[in-house]
Amino acid sequence: MLPQKQAEEAIVSNFSETEHEGKDQEQPEDHSIFSVKTFLWHGGSVWDAWFSCASNQVAQVLLTLPYSFSQLGMLSGILLQIFYGLLGSWTAYLISVLYVEYRSRKEKENVSFKNHVIQWFEVLDGLLGPYWKAVGLAFNCTFLLFGSVIQLIACASNIYYINDNLDKRTWTYIFGACCATTVFIPSFHNYRIWSFLGLGMTTYTAWYMAIAALLHGQVENVQHTAPSKLVLYFTGATNILYTFGGHAVTVEIMHAMWKPQKFKYIYLMATLYVFTLTIPSAASVYWAFGDELLNHSNAFSLLPRNGFRDAAVILMLIHQFITFGFACTPLYFVWEKVIGMHDTRSICLRALARLPVVIPIWFLAIIFPFFGPINSAVGALLVSFTVYIIPSLAHMLTYRKASARQNAAEKPPFFLPSWTAMFVINAFVVVWVLVVGFGFGGWASMTNFVRQVDTFGLFAKCYQCKPPPPPAAAAAPSHH
Repeated sequence: MLPQKQAEEAIVSNFSETEHEGKDQEQPEDHSIFSVKTFLWHGGSVWDAWFSCASNQVAQVLLTLPYSFSQLGMLSGILLQIFYGLLGSWTAYLISVLYVEYRSRKEKENVSFKNHVIQWFEVLDGLLGPYWKAVGLAFNCTFLLFGSVIQLIACASNIYYINDNLDKRTWTYIFGACCATTVFIPSFHNYRIWSFLGLGMTTYTAWYMAIAALLHGQVENVQHTAPSKLVLYFTGATNILYTFGGHAVTVEIMHAMWKPQKFKYIYLMATLYVFTLTIPSAASVYWAFGDELLNHSNAFSLLPRNGFRDAAVILMLIHQFITFGFACTPLYFVWEKVIGMHDTRSICLRALARLPVVIPIWFLAIIFPFFGPINSAVGALLVSFTVYIIPSLAHMLTYRKASARQNAAEKPPFFLPSWTAMFVINAFVVVWVLVVGFGFGGWASMTNFVRQVDTFGLFAKCYQCKPPPPPAAAAAPSHH
């Protein structure tokens, strides 16, 4: 079991394990004498965790949020973002509580975490047993797999807006080959400079979208008919659920901090910052283009072409490449464990062994190039469980006995002093996400997905590209 724990790991630097061996107080104070390398490379402070959370949360989703707004309407769009953002922060808080609980129980048994990174499925294993571990692992791996697929599709979808000499499918081949080079990266110890750059890139893109849409002004006869159809309404809602479900990696980010206890509010702070990116950009693009967005799930496709847009596209491409690596490396580790290659020293051998992971991702991205609808499908079927339902249920089950509540490492937060209130909120999250997210959302996003397959076919050569005039009439009615 031990090797697999380092498996899905990968996401965040674990060089700091040695420092926070239970003595979290001994934070290295002498940052000043460290070299530049340390500044760029090693991160365990509160700020680093904040950067990691914020940059992990929004990437290509920014581009699909205006599409979701065109399905939800302005008011619902903004309210649902705030609602799911807070819901996401709440479950991230639960995950951090369970992590601290697991760690303190293990440290009472004198287990050392010196060279070992704690992961979410181990927390489930330690607190609730092997079945929970299996469920957590299954959902996490599938989520990461499709996360990688979405990044690939997003790359092809974006580059097409700079260079449309090749169709999107050809671009997917090219980017699949480029992303396959991630098999040579042994693991992710150090993440600091990337999360810093990643956040800069998404911030630029978000504000570019907002300003470009406002400068462009409203299209002639702009219509804002949403919300008009239930199917579309729940598809949009699920994409927002997916946006704020970026904490499949929460535990690893927390483990890389000097003081994991401080993590509780970081996620909330990161979410509040993300609101300043997602709400203005999505609202202004929707204000400018209205219902046209229903057929354009990538916001870049409507914005006027200029140097600023090209810069935004290129920055998003780099960001997606990084995100692809983050989503994929844990899968590589699991696969290496399965075939017993994890201890191989040779980088080339390991790279060869990892190729079978990239190929299905590449293949899936070519079969389903539906950028936008696929986000909602993943949100409904995977994110709803991985991120919302499992943590809430796990928290309820961990503290169901009075003894567990008395010895809890983390007492309920100051704004909710009673355990009962926490149980009520958790029950609400489980029911809400099951019914609205998985039930309605799953139905809507699958219906929408099937509709995309019917309209464009599998292996669609160029999804939502501007066709030459005659076929345009045939392509339009599908969305009504």
